[in-house]
Amino acid sequence: MSVEAVLFDLHGTIAHVEGEVTDYEASELLLSRGYEVYPQQLDASRRFVSFIDYPRYGYRSWETYLKRILGRLRVEVDEKTLRDLVDLYRKTHWKIYPEVEEALYEIKKVKLKTAIVTSIAKFKYKEDLKPIRRRIDLLVDSHTFRCEKSNPKIYMKTVEKLNVKPRQAVMIGDDVRLDVELPKKLGMKAILLDRRGTSISEGTFKPDFIVGNLTQAAEKIISGYL
Repeated sequence: MSVEAVLFDLHGTIAHVEGEVTDYEASELLLSRGYEVYPQQLDASRRFVSFIDYPRYGYRSWETYLKRILGRLRVEVDEKTLRDLVDLYRKTHWKIYPEVEEALYEIKKVKLKTAIVTSIAKFKYKEDLKPIRRRIDLLVDSHTFRCEKSNPKIYMKTVEKLNVKPRQAVMIGDDVRLDVELPKKLGMKAILLDRRGTSISEGTFKPDFIVGNLTQAAEKIISGYL
């Protein structure tokens, strides 16, 4: 078997978000307390903090993360408003897809190394991944190597940490650019996960396979098709 490590995207691959809080909901709460913070402002600040500040500073909780988002907007809220805002976001949780535990079991049974590679901050999902955490050797977010997922460094540092070469690793994810084209440029293998059967793979770097779930991906890897 030429593959020695399997890397997974998080959102849409390992798990999906339930009860996600929108910028409109958060804005409504803030406006009701007298703070003029509107949805587009929140969206812009949240993106900046997610992709610029979090890789640098690595916030460990909703409280510090949300304080930074508001700080970027030059808004300082009272303690009760901050607590209520944190409670609002804590309602969000990550639900693991049904086939994931079995697929990971099969992959670890043949002693392959595993990692999750995502730009999403660990504190948002770490607790929800407890059922599968023992089968993930390395959990990489954008603070782990101080770069978000569009930066090739995140992949190179991940395979280095797993002690494998890029050609010995396969990335599985649902984003053509981030989960297929970028890893392929680095010499890795890539499987495009298309749960809805709607993806069209275009561009120079095509996936080695397109699958509908992680069970199919695990079968391809374990059977030696890569």
